[in-house]
Amino acid sequence: MPIDPYILLLLATVGVAALFPARGTAADVASGTSTAAIALLFFLYGARLSTREALDGLRHWRLHVTVLAATFVVFPLLGLAARGLVPVILTDPLYQGLLFLTLVPSTVQSSIAFTSMARGNVPAAICAGSFSSLVGIIATPLLAASLLGGNGGGFSADSLLRIVLQLLVPFLAGQLLRRWIGGFVTRHKKVLGLVDRGSILLVVYTAFSQGMVQGIWHQVSPLRLGGLLVVEAVILAVMLLLTWYGGKALGFGREDRIVLQFAGSKKSLAAGLPMAGVLFGAHASLAVLPLMLFHQTQLMVCAVIAKRRSHDPRAEEVSAPEPAAASRTAAGTGTRSG
Repeated sequence: MPIDPYILLLLATVGVAALFPARGTAADVASGTSTAAIALLFFLYGARLSTREALDGLRHWRLHVTVLAATFVVFPLLGLAARGLVPVILTDPLYQGLLFLTLVPSTVQSSIAFTSMARGNVPAAICAGSFSSLVGIIATPLLAASLLGGNGGGFSADSLLRIVLQLLVPFLAGQLLRRWIGGFVTRHKKVLGLVDRGSILLVVYTAFSQGMVQGIWHQVSPLRLGGLLVVEAVILAVMLLLTWYGGKALGFGREDRIVLQFAGSKKSLAAGLPMAGVLFGAHASLAVLPLMLFHQTQLMVCAVIAKRRSHDPRAEEVSAPEPAAASRTAAGTGTRSG
């Protein structure tokens, strides 16, 4: 089972923050730089997303609506149900992080990769991940405002305003300027990808530095971490089962059920970490811990599932459809989004 190399970088960043936390002026500089990095990150998200491709993908709207329902309705309901585990299994700060985890959008890259590996509907996976990211920029802060309330590390109307200024405004600016900078962003995709990841590492360093200075890590014991892992494993298992068998009940074919399972059961570390930094401020270190653990768990489990799906006896049949069927599939899923 794969270990995401980026998770190792994140853990190394946590270690650096534990040994050399930013204090005083250095903390102010790190915080300001982190804020600018988050804005740049979402500006690039906006510049990358093709509005035309997203609109083309609406042709397969039933699948996309189902993925969004799994991401922003079913997941939060499971998060709310986990409230009953406080304080026996989870501490309140860990529960707040777990609930926040259930509110963030789905992944894009890994959903597409696993859908392709399992021989599912890749164009639909591209659209589903893009829609989830786009909706999440608005839905995640609104859900956090209503479900976390004053318990989300001081979350308030001011936090919502910061979300708008740091995330939504840069994203919209990227969309508006895409006409002129879209080609540059596409040509330098690899370099800008490093900027993305570097920005997230900076956010993690800043958040965990603040946590170390405030001593909040004394609130977490190995037993509590073990309990958190078990709870997350149960949530992931429930979502994987619901998306697969729920897709069958809704009449989706094998290829679309694969999209629903992989896009509907995942949570995006890349989108969640910057949002947590804005929403939780000094409490972000504990808030992002459940998301980091869930991210690695979902990668390992979904890698195994995708490999097994690729050996499905029907996979060979659907991987090379007849020309007429292929044209109908392309028309129904917005193939240009690939």
